[in-house]
Amino acid sequence: MYAVIETQGKQHKVVEGQTLLVDRLEGEVGTKVDLKVLLLGEDGNVEVGTPYLENAKVEAKIVEQKKDEKVLVFKKKRRKQYKKLNGHRQPITVLKIEKIVK
Repeated sequence: MYAVIETQGKQHKVVEGQTLLVDRLEGEVGTKVDLKVLLLGEDGNVEVGTPYLENAKVEAKIVEQKKDEKVLVFKKKRRKQYKKLNGHRQPITVLKIEKIVK
């Protein structure tokens, strides 16, 4: 069984036991999180919500709060001696999908 969930405006396809990287969620490590389900699929049968399925949810647990890999931003204007280098590390949350409730 798989589910398509939505968290913070992004959609993810998940199965039980999967670890998932999402944008920062509020909560401590070990906290349980319930996520809204857009679509459920099992053995060729697909249920689609409008926009969410009423009684379905995905139970997940926060495994870790950390920062993602560094992204370098380089700006340059030719012939003007202008160069600028910035780095950014996005805060992320690691989730472990425990159960998909139908």
